[in-house]
Order: sequence, then C-alpha cells, then structure tokens
Amino acid sequence: MFAFWKNLCYNTIMSAKKTAALGVLLCVALILSYLENLLLPPIPVPGIKIGLGNLAVVTVLYFYSWKEAGVLNLMRILILTLLFGNAMGLAFSLTGAVLSFAVMCIIKRSKNSSVMLVSMAGGVVHNVGQLLAALLFFSVNLFWYYLPVMLVAGLVTGALIGLVAGVVIRRCGPFIKETGI
Repeated sequence: MFAFWKNLCYNTIMSAKKTAALGVLLCVALILSYLENLLLPPIPVPGIKIGLGNLAVVTVLYFYSWKEAGVLNLMRILILTLLFGNAMGLAFSLTGAVLSFAVMCIIKRSKNSSVMLVSMAGGVVHNVGQLLAALLFFSVNLFWYYLPVMLVAGLVTGALIGLVAGVVIRRCGPFIKETGI
C-alpha cells in the first residue's frame, strides 16, 4: 500500500512541476510576442513577423511532446487574440499555426531533422497557411504574387527562431533532464 501512495504522490509532484514549467513557458511565449509587437519596427511587407513567441513552441516540442507544444501554441494564440486581436486575426493565426505545427511535428519525427529545419519548415508553412486563409476570406488572387515573398520570409524568420531554439535546447536540456521537469 505504501508503494502505491509513493508512486501516486511522485507522479503528482512531477505533474505539478511539468505544469509549472509549461505555465512559465507560456508566459515567455506571450511576453516575447508582446515585445515583438511593441519594440521591433514593423517590417514593410504586410503579414511578416519574426515570430518570437514560436521560440517557446519549438522548445516545448523538443523538451516534451507534441501534445504539450500544441496546447501551448493554441493557448498562446487564444490569449494574444483575447488581449490584442480580433476574429480575423484569430482565423489567420490559427490557420497558419495549425498547419505549421503539423508540419513541424512530422519533420521532427524524421531521424535526420534538426531544430533549424523544423523551425524553417514551420515558418514557411505558417506563411502559406496565412496566405490560404487570405485567399479564402478575401477571394483576392494575389496568392501567387505574394507567395515568393512569404516563402523567403518564412525561411529567414524560421532560421532565426531555429538558431535561438537550438541554443536554448542545448543549454537548458541538461537542467530539464536533471530536475525531471
């Protein structure tokens, strides 16, 4: 009986640690997204952002599983929309985020993938997803003209986020394993 209670309590403590860590990472994602909108000068091409909040999503994808990363991604989008956005922004964000997250999860599962490749693919597919949403909502056929710009932007911003996420994963990985979060 003692062993049963010990295992139950141990799993509860680990669950609380994990929940707290994911809560902190959600806060980091929200703060990075807010700072990006507040401090960085807008890029003159509409719809292009660096995506600093995605740093937390990519990091959680590597530290935990796709489930935790997916929940963090959705929570980040919903909270930011409630605080600063509108319904149209939610539609664009969700379309890009769901498509890019699915592609990142698929690429991460392959043996030869890197954090940089996963992030770059996510950046490109996010931008394509947003363009598809614009095509659906506005029925404007500028998709093919704007696509090359968005592909390049997705590659560049994905590479930047992937580079930083790789450093975070290498530096924080031993701490995460040691503490068992």
